[in-house]
Amino acid sequence: MRFLSVLFIVLLASLHAADRPNIIWIVGEDMGPELGCYGDAQAITPNMDRLAKEGCRFTHCFTHCAVCAPSRSGLITGRYPISIGTQHMRSRLINPPVTFTKLLQDAGYYVDWATKTDFNFADPKDFATSRKVWHKPKADGTAAPALPQPFFAYINFFESHESQIRNDGNKYPDNTKRLTTAQRHDPAKMVLPPFWPDMPIVREELARYYDLVTAVDYDVGDVLAWLEANHLADNTIVFVFGDHGRGMPRYKRWVYDIGTHTPLLVRWPAKIKPGTVRDDLVEFLDLTATAMQLATGSVPKEFEGRPMLTAEGTTPAESRAFVHAHRDFMDETLDRIRSVRDGRYRYIRNFMPELPYAQRIAYMEQGGTMKAWREAKAAGKLDPIQSLFFAPTKPKEELYDSEADPFEVHNLIDKAESDPQLAKELTTLRAEMDRWLTATNDFAGRMTADEMVKAGIIQPRDEKYEERKKGADK
Repeated sequence: MRFLSVLFIVLLASLHAADRPNIIWIVGEDMGPELGCYGDAQAITPNMDRLAKEGCRFTHCFTHCAVCAPSRSGLITGRYPISIGTQHMRSRLINPPVTFTKLLQDAGYYVDWATKTDFNFADPKDFATSRKVWHKPKADGTAAPALPQPFFAYINFFESHESQIRNDGNKYPDNTKRLTTAQRHDPAKMVLPPFWPDMPIVREELARYYDLVTAVDYDVGDVLAWLEANHLADNTIVFVFGDHGRGMPRYKRWVYDIGTHTPLLVRWPAKIKPGTVRDDLVEFLDLTATAMQLATGSVPKEFEGRPMLTAEGTTPAESRAFVHAHRDFMDETLDRIRSVRDGRYRYIRNFMPELPYAQRIAYMEQGGTMKAWREAKAAGKLDPIQSLFFAPTKPKEELYDSEADPFEVHNLIDKAESDPQLAKELTTLRAEMDRWLTATNDFAGRMTADEMVKAGIIQPRDEKYEERKKGADK
């Protein structure tokens, strides 16, 4: 929808300036809910913990895709990537739909999108008013000036990214220069997930990840200080979240909880009661719908999310029953996986069960944890849980009790045949999967990536594709 409807304009006219809050999205890249306020004893995140105390902590927020560009393409358009054709990581949609930030500008908002875009399509010329890095203090320590109001601002922090966990470019010292000695994590004390081998490089990278999350916490503190210094805090809604789970094997890129579950903290002074905790399901497209609703009073009918906050800062009367996720091309490696989760159970449908989980992705293979995991596999040193990732094929379906089994390593699909409660749950989730795929007109169910290129929907894969694929196949 490229033009505002008459109704939309009328609704905007009825909003007074005081009713049009500023909105900030703060994103920690590849950052899962490994925060102190989420009960993680390994986390050191005082600024984000304070934000949770001053606002609301959402316990069940999930991205629709556990890798950055498809995740962000959904955020910027309010549409599922499988609906619009941006589902393949490292592809480029030729004619993307209008961005919600363009609609915000049409409604009178100043839009600042600092740092990363990477939408799986070229940056539209009209998607932002400015591209400043506005939150950083000046060289003399004073705060940067305020943005024109009302504003929507997006700031993405890169320190916690996958590449920084493995220390590409030897940037770890600079990324963590503000951490105190007490804030640095001891690899020997890290608690590992059950599916990784206990090896020195695995512990080192996990400790580094937690250090980098603390570095992001310092960045969040800078933004909060900027708001205070410019007297903007009282009329600004602050959202803090990650674009997907941590950038380590079986987290990032996978539709499990650990890949799709992200933190979500929202502070809205005088609207959201401090210390609120909400357990209802939130999907990333709901963030876009919420920003539109709070800023303009309306959500375009094409958007596929729903507002998660009312204008009073409360929970909408109708909550979401399911969240959804997909996995398609991950760089040079093809798969097709779809997932539906309710408040407790996750259902996964593998459309290419003949493919193993552990396909090689050149970018992922650079990490020390992935290398160590493969080395331990080759040496026969993995236990049954650690070996699951290297099964030669995948089951056609997976079902997990995500509360009892948070790492989702115990597939209950066979048990559902004899357990009436699980059978009922499975029937419900299968039906929701079918409904979702029909409602989105899932591109992968209609066209291969090559057919999308021939149809002029996406550009051909870049010239480095074959080079990356050869590297992954080694």
